[in-house]
Amino acid sequence: MKNLSPEDIKAAIRDMNIGTISLQFTDILGTVKHVEIPASQIDKALAGELMFDGSSIEGFVRIEESDMYLRPDPATFVILPWKTREGRRTARLICDVYNPDGTPFEGDPRYVLKRVVAEAAEMGYVMNVGPEPEFFLFERPSAEQGRPVTLDHAGYFDLAPVDKGEEVRAEIVLTLQEMGFEIEAAHHEVAPSQHEVDFKYADAVTTADNIATFRSVVRTIALQHGLHATFMPKPLHGEAGSGMHLHQSLFRGEENAFYDPTTPDRLSDVCKQYIAGIMEHARAITAVTNPLVNSYKRLVPGYEAPVYVAWSYRNRSPMIRIPAKRGLSTRIELRSPDPSCNPYLALAVILKAGLDGIKRRLTPPDPVEGNIYHMSEAEREELGIASLPGSLAEAIRALEQDPLILEALGSHVASRYLEAKKIEWDVYRTQISPWELQEYLAKY
Repeated sequence: MKNLSPEDIKAAIRDMNIGTISLQFTDILGTVKHVEIPASQIDKALAGELMFDGSSIEGFVRIEESDMYLRPDPATFVILPWKTREGRRTARLICDVYNPDGTPFEGDPRYVLKRVVAEAAEMGYVMNVGPEPEFFLFERPSAEQGRPVTLDHAGYFDLAPVDKGEEVRAEIVLTLQEMGFEIEAAHHEVAPSQHEVDFKYADAVTTADNIATFRSVVRTIALQHGLHATFMPKPLHGEAGSGMHLHQSLFRGEENAFYDPTTPDRLSDVCKQYIAGIMEHARAITAVTNPLVNSYKRLVPGYEAPVYVAWSYRNRSPMIRIPAKRGLSTRIELRSPDPSCNPYLALAVILKAGLDGIKRRLTPPDPVEGNIYHMSEAEREELGIASLPGSLAEAIRALEQDPLILEALGSHVASRYLEAKKIEWDVYRTQISPWELQEYLAKY
């Protein structure tokens, strides 16, 4: 996170010929919203004096209480490389949302995460997260008609010309680097037209900001190439879906709290307790980390996505894996989230669950080194391996029954999030799908 002062920002606006500023924030579903202002209004913006109508934003406020204020975070100032008008450039600032009385708005997802981050700080911890988001690139005209047409038949780590999205992916990487991202890897994924870009870990709020920015960059660059980028978890039947593995650690100052060189596996009690907390609340968390009806088409056996609440040192079939590196790189990898989630809310509920495990000194079950996909239901029951929810409806029920995760979201976000997801499920379950018509129309 950059330490920029308001004076630094105003100097950059002058020196870089910036004409407009995009003030960005997210609604509870994770959609990035923005208000664009002329650069001449930057003093007013930095003073938190810019107002917008919160009643028009998903999950914010009612019409009778609609006035909200945006307070830009100077550390998020960056120039948008693709937005230039007659030589004038556009810069971006991510904002926190405030009430007219000067208090943080409890329905702002960024505030939800900041609140849990503050709880971790009181315990002496800073959460670091390294995301691995995946996405698909499809032909744009067909995608706009709801028909995903792939660009290639490439697979994991394939090169051009088989990987026909390589040029677009390379431009995405270069654009992100120009915006200050430190990219660690980018490659074709398992499914046709599927890609992954991994960027360096950062603290939780910065990582959530980065994920939101990343999704905007990917879709913008794809559009410039006549393509449609989607973070939909499972757009292709019979192919692997898109996940967003989250590598996590807790630090105390310069010390990795997950590392203990004196134990056989060199994992600390804090790390094990954190794992246990996530496992205890896993089913409720899933309603937030896997928020769409379509998310549960990805969470099925056979496509590398985790289905079971377990952890392992090497095995990739459980929900949590422990990468081999130790020392400062000691971390856990949560493999269940997908890239459609609201990153602020997802990191908030994950951190809250992990902290609960530490506070209560929970102990996780033994790690599972066998392939859980090959186990029978009786074998899983004998090992005490629970399943993640199989549908959005099941996940919603789990969230409603978990007071701690509801507390992490806060009453405002929790009530509106649950309402939105129940509507989504009801709309879905009353649809007549093409499969049903093909399967039943002639038979019955």
